[in-house]
Amino acid sequence: MLSRTADNLFWIGRYMERAETMARLLEVGSRITLMPSAGEGYRSEWDSLLKASGTAAGFKAKFKDPVQRNIESYLFFDRDNPSSVASCLERARENARIVRTALTTQVWDAINMAYQEMRQLERRPRSELQLTEMTEWTMRQGALMRGAVEVSMLRNDGYDFLGLGYALEQADNTARLMDVKYYVLLPKVEFVGSGLDNYQWETLLRAMSSHRAFHWAYGGDITAKKVAHFLILNPQCPRSLISSVRAAMNHLERLGRGYKRTGTPQLLAQGLVSKLAELEVDDVFDEGLHEFLGRFVGEVSVLSAAIGKTYLSGEAA
Repeated sequence: MLSRTADNLFWIGRYMERAETMARLLEVGSRITLMPSAGEGYRSEWDSLLKASGTAAGFKAKFKDPVQRNIESYLFFDRDNPSSVASCLERARENARIVRTALTTQVWDAINMAYQEMRQLERRPRSELQLTEMTEWTMRQGALMRGAVEVSMLRNDGYDFLGLGYALEQADNTARLMDVKYYVLLPKVEFVGSGLDNYQWETLLRAMSSHRAFHWAYGGDITAKKVAHFLILNPQCPRSLISSVRAAMNHLERLGRGYKRTGTPQLLAQGLVSKLAELEVDDVFDEGLHEFLGRFVGEVSVLSAAIGKTYLSGEAA
């Protein structure tokens, strides 16, 4: 496969997953604003979402105050924000158009339909759109796209580059969602383990569509350590860090076998999976959850760069 085709497929996966994450961040913000204590944290919950999404600088250049409606529009509709839902869907669709012959009809229809429906949403008056409608629509489109990929794509290198984009973006975004909760939203360190702390963890689980799965796996009360274990180390959780990097490793190993060559990306992915598999949740908290998540995001970035150099730019790793 040509490196430019692989690059387009890889970024389709990343953009689709990123669009869904923007919606999940908005879901977190909307739920936490319903709490009486909202706005007392390290920053307000809306400032926190901008920080987690990496869009704070761009937002501040365009808007003076972090008003909820402005943030909602910036993260969902604003084409000046390259990470907004609208921008991600547009870029994913453009990448899909370029490599149309590498996609099945079902996958193209799913991504094209999401783009066309987004344009219809943009035409509606903002006052008629509820945030829950916007976020639920985005997550539904993401599920339709994933379903089309899984049921119709041939398990070849195209499928692996597409899946690799999804897996790396999911790993990065799960870590960022956890970090904004733990490090930014909680008002003071003495609130750890409090009702406020546990409610915010529950909010995060719901926003990640993992609330019921968590209770099936653990039952009982929601605590920071249980949620951290579930979202970091539990391979049964489809969005956990270990599940995401293991999926990336599997795609890379198939690519290595298919091209009869393995290198830096495979070694880095195997190393990430091995380190996570050996961890206990107490090790994470001993290091500091914020510090651990920051380091993990950095390691995923290094892996992404190695993949780009090896497969997407035509260079050798």
